[in-house]
Amino acid sequence: MKKMAAAVASFATLATEPGEDAFRKLFRFYRQSRRGTADLGAVIDFSTAHEARGSRPGVPKVVRFHLNVSSVTEHDACRAGLQPVSKWQAYGLEGYPGFIFIPNPFLPGCQWHWIKQCLKLYSQKPNVCNLDKHMTKEETHNLWEQSKEFLRSKEVNKRRPRSLLEKLRWVTLGYHYNWDSKKYSADHYTPFPSDLAFLSEQVAAACGFQDFRAEAGILNYYRLDSTLGIHVDRSELDHSKPLLSFSFGQSAIFLLGGLQRDEAPTAMFMHSGDIMVMSGFSRLLNHAVPRVLPHPDGECLPHCLETPLPAVLPSNSLVEPCSEEDWQVCATYLKTARVNMTVRQVLATDQDFPAETMEETKRDITTDGLCHLDDQNSPVKRVRLNPDT
Repeated sequence: MKKMAAAVASFATLATEPGEDAFRKLFRFYRQSRRGTADLGAVIDFSTAHEARGSRPGVPKVVRFHLNVSSVTEHDACRAGLQPVSKWQAYGLEGYPGFIFIPNPFLPGCQWHWIKQCLKLYSQKPNVCNLDKHMTKEETHNLWEQSKEFLRSKEVNKRRPRSLLEKLRWVTLGYHYNWDSKKYSADHYTPFPSDLAFLSEQVAAACGFQDFRAEAGILNYYRLDSTLGIHVDRSELDHSKPLLSFSFGQSAIFLLGGLQRDEAPTAMFMHSGDIMVMSGFSRLLNHAVPRVLPHPDGECLPHCLETPLPAVLPSNSLVEPCSEEDWQVCATYLKTARVNMTVRQVLATDQDFPAETMEETKRDITTDGLCHLDDQNSPVKRVRLNPDT
């Protein structure tokens, strides 16, 4: 406990030192952090929040969040691969109204479906991905088929070139998000996956947002050396609706700050299966992912992914069987990776995209920064319009 208290105190000192803004300082600190050391002493772990006794100095107090149990039937939760809402644990943080964290509410084995969808289905055309700027549509037509022979190998040679799936950094679903202008448009719309829409709408309803519509999704694919720069998700035209975030694979550190970067952020773990909801005040806060944490036992899967899907699924379940061959590919990928799905409602009821002149579009592209998902060794990188992100 003394080591943890000392670690928390040192983080507080680091954040208040003059010079670089507090968020950037802690981003750099956690980017270099190591598992099993005092570096992570101030990081909140919601998976053990029910065991916590009081709050730690300098760390916001974790509070229980009461879900709307009656808004989602057990049948609908099961269809999406979720436990009954009455069995979920949900938490908030003092000082962060609108922030909700739900540690892994998925039924045993059901994460397999969503992971397979992210890697095998959602990555396919006509959905847009980062590779499209550097390769033809024919070259990126089926990333799964082109990559599975590499990933199916039991002995992964670290010197071999990465497969296309391993070079994937982001995919957009529904209304396309333009990474240059940081705006959505209907110019390139792809049908939003019905299974992901149903999952998202059940989670939103449980959190009190019964009228949420899943209209856009951004999937981020992280390697162990990837980070997500400091940013605010302000591009949606209706900020009253929540942003839902689903994590799968290796754990990561998430930083949630304030309206300005001089406010020190709160650090928390995101484990496989965890769901985070940001609405209201927390919807426009600075946040980032400075670190993906390798498994403490080496290249292994999180324990919650060791349980396979049930042999028999309900007849109307949206969760589909996952073949042993498909899971072998997914498992090999996730031993050194993490996938995050964020789902958003872009437009309010009866709202449409505003007309935009070519001059406005040009100005946006040349002056606006972007949220940057990057790793040190990726051969496919986006141009960074703002070096601070």
